[in-house]
Amino acid sequence: MRILIKKINLFHGFTNYILKNHFSIFGEYLIFAFMDYPSKLLTEIVDEIAKLPGIGKRTALRLALHLLKQPVEQSENLSQSITKFRKEVKHCKVCHNISDKPVCDICSDQSRQQNLVCVVEDVRDVMAIESTGEYRGVYHVLGGLISPIDGIGPSDLTIDKLLKRLENQTIDEIVLALSATVDGDTTNFYLYRKISELAVPPKISTIARGIGVGEELEYADEVTLARSITNRVPFEKSIKQNG
Repeated sequence: MRILIKKINLFHGFTNYILKNHFSIFGEYLIFAFMDYPSKLLTEIVDEIAKLPGIGKRTALRLALHLLKQPVEQSENLSQSITKFRKEVKHCKVCHNISDKPVCDICSDQSRQQNLVCVVEDVRDVMAIESTGEYRGVYHVLGGLISPIDGIGPSDLTIDKLLKRLENQTIDEIVLALSATVDGDTTNFYLYRKISELAVPPKISTIARGIGVGEELEYADEVTLARSITNRVPFEKSIKQNG
């Protein structure tokens, strides 16, 4: 009986702790999730803004009310910029980076090493590596990583286009610069196998593991990322080290 009473008291104590310390968070979430807005137009814009990654109802409401306080021209400029970006932005037909032209500025820059290709997951990784100022080759953007759990296979990425690029161009080295995650390693190994099967495969290297295991490439600091690019190692060596 005493044990039962102690368990009940313990449960009540835990419940009180949750209500005391976390009710404001949960309560706030519930308030913004079920709040009735004074305008249907406000509801619509909050719902649309909240669909963006990393933005909840509270932030969406704050942004909507901020726009309401600004001159109408500012909202119109924002709307026009979003529409123009979505309709007119292109993907480079060579590397698949975002561009305003059919071929991006990096691929069309003849001062860069056209025979050195850095393979990355997405556009954010190109921006991260470019910010280091240590890489003077060109890129190939995969558009994601192989992830069986998420239903993403090789055919969903630009891997076939990369292989055709290697067959049609003289490429001396491929740098696999993917995040040090399970999906990143899976994609690295798949690319290594496919590239190695080419008639004349280029040298395959990978960025040095100054990038922490499980860390997304885009969040690495510039110094660490620069050293990882500069001190890249042959991919075969990285397999032996990880094994």
